[in-house]
Amino acid sequence: MTCWYEGPLAAFDTETTGVDVEGDRIVSAALVIQDGPDARPRSTRWLVNPGVPVPAGATAVHGLTDEHLQLNGRWPAPVMEEVARSLAEQCAAGRPLVIMNAPFDLTLLDRELRRHRAASLSHYLGQNPLRVLDPRVLDKHLDRYRKGRRTLTDLCEHYGVTLEGAHDAAADALAALEVVRAVGRRFASRLERLTPTELHTLQATWHAAQARGLQAWFTRQGTPELVDTAWPLRPELPAAA
Repeated sequence: MTCWYEGPLAAFDTETTGVDVEGDRIVSAALVIQDGPDARPRSTRWLVNPGVPVPAGATAVHGLTDEHLQLNGRWPAPVMEEVARSLAEQCAAGRPLVIMNAPFDLTLLDRELRRHRAASLSHYLGQNPLRVLDPRVLDKHLDRYRKGRRTLTDLCEHYGVTLEGAHDAAADALAALEVVRAVGRRFASRLERLTPTELHTLQATWHAAQARGLQAWFTRQGTPELVDTAWPLRPELPAAA
């Protein structure tokens, strides 16, 4: 029987106006589907005119300018609808969804859907559960004592995955997918008996422990930053009184 890391996978990634999931916007997104390690990946891309200025710092990362997005991007409402339905289709097909740092991309998508479609991501998923594989969470749990950063670029270098065109949503999604396959092979003895559904549940626990450890480190450093333990989607913030 084929192990999950040798079978069909899909991967999702976004580029944004910033790193605040509650206030920033999606400017591009991509969904990459691959039926197997040797199969040609199929990519769907979306370019969004977010309706707000794109900070220079964000443009410096992904190269998408206000002018380019205004000329070539689509309005957010129909794009977010298409993205949500595309992810729901993957879930309905039982295809695991690879998302690097899932709480960022999924939470930002959820907030965009609430903003532009007055509906949550869970509304679109319906009865089809997410089966997320987050290379950051997997790697940090399985190789927890390795020193160094664990960005997508770092993970690609560590696992021998080629990343061409970093910070392009489709390129990043494909690279994350290949990292997950590489993680699966390297730690096969610990992962091959687990289903994606079981791994999804375990990653929520692993991420929470990782977040608490990072929070403790921030506290020792006197840093006020808060680390959210929720994975793969952060709960909606309560409305201001």
